[in-house]
Amino acid sequence: MPYHISASILSANFATLGEDVFSVLKAGADSIHFDVMDNHFVPNLTMGPDICSDLRGFGITCPIHVHLMTSNIDNLVPMFASAGATSIAFHPEISPQNILQNIALIQDYGCSVGVALNPETDISLVTPLLSIINYVVVMSVKPGFGGQKLLPGTYNKITELYLAIEKRKTSCEIYVDGGVNLSNISQLAQCGANNFVVGSALFGSDNYADEICQLRADLPEE
Repeated sequence: MPYHISASILSANFATLGEDVFSVLKAGADSIHFDVMDNHFVPNLTMGPDICSDLRGFGITCPIHVHLMTSNIDNLVPMFASAGATSIAFHPEISPQNILQNIALIQDYGCSVGVALNPETDISLVTPLLSIINYVVVMSVKPGFGGQKLLPGTYNKITELYLAIEKRKTSCEIYVDGGVNLSNISQLAQCGANNFVVGSALFGSDNYADEICQLRADLPEE
């Protein structure tokens, strides 16, 4: 599968968000990543669907991946879908008994479906779903805040997930979210990840294009 770099706007400059997003896309990012937090499932409060809609209105046409770190998704899914989200990921930890219902809800609104796993969540929760979802988001940090260091257990988890996907011969992709930078992107790719959510390492750099170029240069040949 081709490699993708998705820019997490949690680390962007919200005072000039439209221009910042345009700049990072022009520099070579493939998509934009929304970290939606509700101050309940995680101890932080971030952005809602209006920001997604505003970016679409500003002229942003790239894929927008929405990561719901929220205790309830029933109202947010239709709102983000209407606002222009391309794909929506949710956490099965919020309601394990409603996983299939939540997948169907996202599909009903025409978005690709992702399931996001906290660092302590075993991949066994998602392996039965690999043929009906589009991607798995492996959280490589404790969700809630940007700028954290990638947890070392991430590598084995991605490898296990990759092998499970290969065994089932599905097209499910592996996203890795949290602490991705030049020091680890190569190893993450070698373990099986193909979509890299990059936040502070990208928006905190002096030159977006140089940072993305270096990140891609560290990736194995496709």
